[in-house]
Amino acid sequence: EVQLVESGGGLVQAGGSLRLSCAASGFTFDDYAFGWFRQAPGKEREGISCISSSIDSTYYADSVKGRFTISSDSAKNTVYLQMNSLKPEDTAVYYCAAAEGIVTEPRSRWYDYWGQGTQVTVSS
Repeated sequence: EVQLVESGGGLVQAGGSLRLSCAASGFTFDDYAFGWFRQAPGKEREGISCISSSIDSTYYADSVKGRFTISSDSAKNTVYLQMNSLKPEDTAVYYCAAAEGIVTEPRSRWYDYWGQGTQVTVSS
């Protein structure tokens, strides 16, 4: 059974940091690219970052560039999103997704598997 399980969300003050984790199982980790998406109440889902480790490629949306860092650990079948300098506008449910092959942008339709999401709330 394919599973993506996010963790690490929570409540943090503006300027703080969180690290999200996405534990993958049920498929060959190294054959997939991974993305992070978020959806705030009343807004469309936004692709914020993705990684294709096979080609050492990462992507960041302008809204998070310079503050967020995506990484992956194939030994642990886990993808991470380090989030620094958090702002209230970063408040959203954050989702991890996996796409077979190489993906260079976090476009939802390219992704095959999705996690259940983890809530991140940034207070001002």
